[in-house]
Amino acid sequence: MNQVDYLRISLIDRCNFRCHYCMPEGAELDYILLPELLTNEELLTLLKEVFMPLGFKKFRLTGGEPLLRPRVVNLVREIAGLPGTEDLAMTTNAFLLADFASDLYQAGLRRINISLDSLNPETFDKIIGNRGRSRWQKTWAGIQAAHEVGFDPLKLNVVVIPGVNEEEILDLAALSIDRHWHVRFIEFMPIGNANLFEQRAWIPSEELRQRIRDRWGLRESQVRGNGPADVFQIPGAKGTLGFISQMSECFCDRCNRVRLSADGWLRPCLLNETGQIDLKTALRRGVSVSELREQVKELLQIKAEINFKQRNSGTTSGIYTRTMSQIGG
Repeated sequence: MNQVDYLRISLIDRCNFRCHYCMPEGAELDYILLPELLTNEELLTLLKEVFMPLGFKKFRLTGGEPLLRPRVVNLVREIAGLPGTEDLAMTTNAFLLADFASDLYQAGLRRINISLDSLNPETFDKIIGNRGRSRWQKTWAGIQAAHEVGFDPLKLNVVVIPGVNEEEILDLAALSIDRHWHVRFIEFMPIGNANLFEQRAWIPSEELRQRIRDRWGLRESQVRGNGPADVFQIPGAKGTLGFISQMSECFCDRCNRVRLSADGWLRPCLLNETGQIDLKTALRRGVSVSELREQVKELLQIKAEINFKQRNSGTTSGIYTRTMSQIGG
């Protein structure tokens, strides 16, 4: 079992997209009201007094869409400035990124992951649930802004949905050839939209790798990130290709992370809701940080047992009370 030193922090559960793999189509979600979110001060207290003393040093800011969080640049600056922060990253859909990229970089953010599931504007809008003016161009402008500001590495996350965007695998992989961009192909999971998952299922990463291998060749890369991706590279490419294979190749034994929801629930496993701790309520009720630290420490000690996926003919089973957007991915 790897040392758990990586905390994914959901800043807000709201999102300006409604990606079909993230939330059910037409669903009305009960978003967390602002007073119920962890405040910046509460989050910083938990980082400094609970997580960092337990060895956490890598942090990723997620959502929903984290750029919708009020005072997000100030929060990035505060976290980046903590003595225990060794790595700070953000995952965003990039729709607002052109306006934020420079300020985030100046605040100390250096790594960014951007969700980009299609290079075709029509397919892109279909996936994100957009029925109005296309959002693809503004999203692409956000990616370009991040590149120009100097975010390195810049990663693009692609959730592969059979029959929707699977024919774009080679086009998306090609983005890594001439740019120092890292494209990550993610197997579709049942969290967020179980009905769509049941209709579409998922494509094993090895099948995607073979398509790329047939076109350009493919070799394992020496580049390794903080996450579970198996990293490869097209020969001669500037960037890399990663494959996150949570459905076809269980990587629980390599998991080094836990997740903190926007309303303060600590979740030890994405695919298992067992063992969550409500840190926000405890903090507001006056529970000492030392006691919270002990609770988190105990949870980390049993994380290996919680990291478990029920499998049934190659798919997971289980009931998830929160969608992917509410968990933070």
